[in-house]
Amino acid sequence: MTLTNQSLLTLAGREVPAHINGVATIPYQGVGKYLPHGNKVGAPIRSCANYPANGDKRVPDVGDMTAKLKVALERAGIQDGMTISTHHHFRNGDLVANALFDAAAQLGVKDLRWFPSACFPCHEPLLKYLEDGTIHHIEGSMNGPLGDYASSGKMRGLAVLRSHGGRYQAVQDGQVHIDIAVLAAPTADMFGNATGDRGPSACGLLGFGLADSEYADHVVVVTDNLVPFPCLPWQLQGQNVDQVVVVDKVGDPSQIISGTTRVTKSPDRLLIAENIAKFVRDTGIMKDGFSFQAGAGGITLAFAMFLKEYMREAGVTAGFVRGGSNQYLVEMLEEGFTPVILDGQTFDLEGVRSMRENAGHQNTSPFTSYNFHGKGNFASMLDVVVLGATEVDVDFNANVVTHSDGRLLHGIGGWQNCLFSKCTILAVPSVRDRIPVILDRVTTLVGPGELVDVIATEFGLCINPKRTDLREAAKGSRVPILEIQDLKRRINALCGGEPAKPRLAEQFIAAIQWVDGTTIDGVRRVLS
Repeated sequence: MTLTNQSLLTLAGREVPAHINGVATIPYQGVGKYLPHGNKVGAPIRSCANYPANGDKRVPDVGDMTAKLKVALERAGIQDGMTISTHHHFRNGDLVANALFDAAAQLGVKDLRWFPSACFPCHEPLLKYLEDGTIHHIEGSMNGPLGDYASSGKMRGLAVLRSHGGRYQAVQDGQVHIDIAVLAAPTADMFGNATGDRGPSACGLLGFGLADSEYADHVVVVTDNLVPFPCLPWQLQGQNVDQVVVVDKVGDPSQIISGTTRVTKSPDRLLIAENIAKFVRDTGIMKDGFSFQAGAGGITLAFAMFLKEYMREAGVTAGFVRGGSNQYLVEMLEEGFTPVILDGQTFDLEGVRSMRENAGHQNTSPFTSYNFHGKGNFASMLDVVVLGATEVDVDFNANVVTHSDGRLLHGIGGWQNCLFSKCTILAVPSVRDRIPVILDRVTTLVGPGELVDVIATEFGLCINPKRTDLREAAKGSRVPILEIQDLKRRINALCGGEPAKPRLAEQFIAAIQWVDGTTIDGVRRVLS
């Protein structure tokens, strides 16, 4: 299987690969237009007669993590070409995925499809397994070296990037069949019940592994904190688990904090955050019972800090806050600014502590919060969401996976799913590395402009012309409101003109999926 030049045209006017790793592409058809029918898939029938009657599913103590995972993979019947999944709740502190593929390589299996919920720079050692054929390709959000590797065209299959909700959708709809799921768990019992909010490696929740545990043919839980049955509270159910591997350490929870989960110190970016908070206040979005979500970027975290102070001044309490949780949302919960955090991912250790200690801090999964093929989800209930982007264009389309040079260096995460809120605001500095962020056409289309309501830079806010209600509501605000074409001209003048277009080959290296399982854009190989 090789990369392809053959393409289809989507409704958004983007060329996408005609086939994705041997499967015919369903091109993007517009927001809310692709509504498939049929039944969800299911995991194979298993009989408890084939499992220990005493509930002890532990793998024998045969050595280090790699040695134990070799036993687990052999018992799972690993074969060439299978799909192996992992989750990313440890972010850059994950220790399981590298050992997992060390074990697979020692067993001599080839052409595995790795299906992580995301991968990070800590997974750079897996490049050698892409080179030697142990891993055929990756279908999951890629941050750092693995994304750069894909951009070079070296990966034999197409990378496939999905949102968090899109990943759950792809599994439940049968677009991705998981053969073996290997799920790190900070605490578990011998039966396979597992949680992430306690234990020496506590990382918060395990929601990104939920679909894997429910739909995979074979499920392996890996833990460094075995507790007596039953593990309470459990986030993954032992009913869905085949084996339990007990190791010395599954992850480094200090690494769930990264550069993208710290408040910015840049004066320009703090100004963006403050202006967004003022806009939310001045337009009447901030009122008793409202709900919001802020992304994990430095600007969006600062927005939450400013918003809390405006809520304090106005005596306003939120109805609920949607996480990724962090210390700033925890402070809002514990100081009474919201009764509930509905948490999809924990971004620091204060979030982990709060989930363990506060009844109002609830763990969720992409099934409840983001899955487009469900009977509703939390994303559309939010009054306002503030997110980042690598690029935006004059039609309010946005990109979060590539930079202006075309390199694939970021994942989608929950970003696409959050666009369905009642007001979506993208916080972007006007210039990155002296390159304008507002373009005539984004390099990669990840979110359609019809779902983006406001673009905020340090020069002011641009409101989508379709949102006449927001334009009217903002008339009394002192926050600068600009037309996006005027802002683009101002930024180009500052930078000395239009940015150079990236040098790209015809060959596709990745496909960007929309929340409904269609393909919204393709990513092409970067020419050196």
